[in-house]
Amino acid sequence: MGCPLRYSKVPPKEIHRRSLAMLEKMGLADRATHRPDELSGGQQQRVAIARALIGKPALLLADEPTGALDSHVSKEIMDLFISLNLEEGITIIIITHDEKIAQQCSRHVMMKDGVLR
Repeated sequence: MGCPLRYSKVPPKEIHRRSLAMLEKMGLADRATHRPDELSGGQQQRVAIARALIGKPALLLADEPTGALDSHVSKEIMDLFISLNLEEGITIIIITHDEKIAQQCSRHVMMKDGVLR
């Protein structure tokens, strides 16, 4: 989980603290000691998002973040993205083929025949 910070100057105890805090934010604190194969698809996706966010980026690129998830977990992921955008000011660019997901976004850019519209 804290791998992105291991090559920075962040001390190991701070990496551990941030990792646990991020898992808590994702609703996964109780799964902190589980291996990936012990997590559901939605939980694995939230861990991937947490790993992407642990370095406190201003921008998150999410390529089909809900593509392999059921509708309930997809809603949870989108609610999380909306919350991160509104509460923490993180810009999130979502690439999706799912129109229901796109409708939840505040701005839309479409690519058709190689042209952005």
